[in-house]
Amino acid sequence: MAEPADPLALFRQWLTEARQGESQWSDALVLATASGAGRPSVRAVMLRGLDDAGLIFFTDDGSRKGRELADNPWAAAVFLWPQAKREVQVEGPVTRLAGEEADAIFADRPADRRLPLWAWRQDAEIASAADLEASLADARLRLAGRPVGRPPYWAGFRLNPQAMEFWEERPEGLHERTRYQRMGAVWSKQRLAP
Repeated sequence: MAEPADPLALFRQWLTEARQGESQWSDALVLATASGAGRPSVRAVMLRGLDDAGLIFFTDDGSRKGRELADNPWAAAVFLWPQAKREVQVEGPVTRLAGEEADAIFADRPADRRLPLWAWRQDAEIASAADLEASLADARLRLAGRPVGRPPYWAGFRLNPQAMEFWEERPEGLHERTRYQRMGAVWSKQRLAP
């Protein structure tokens, strides 16, 4: 496994390879958050951006994830790419994106994936699937002929990696594991037993 000094460079390489060889779910990450009392929850979300400061995802700020991030702004995430036999774990603090940055990233979302966000709030209790369909039809009427921007409650977040671990399958259980830990402005790197 090539091991550059910056784990984000390695992550970009692996993500690019996953996008070429995996399904449409190559950008899916399993995100773990915890309440202020330490009760964990986990859910898959989609990676919506990647920069030198971290990994960007979106959620309703009133959803369980959104409330937990407000109470306890740390998270862990894992990317699993079965065809490549690779996994990446990421841990660190999470910050909310400024409105302008969130709007710009949201604008790249396909139009048919924007409208439903105006139809309901994530995690709200519903009576039936028919209610969802009716809410979506209502949102179509309300927003017909207008640009569909980001709802004010649909927030962008950035997970700023403080630790990243790369795992790659090898024969006979001799898997490659490398953990990077941020130490101020530099990263330390350790090889770990599988």
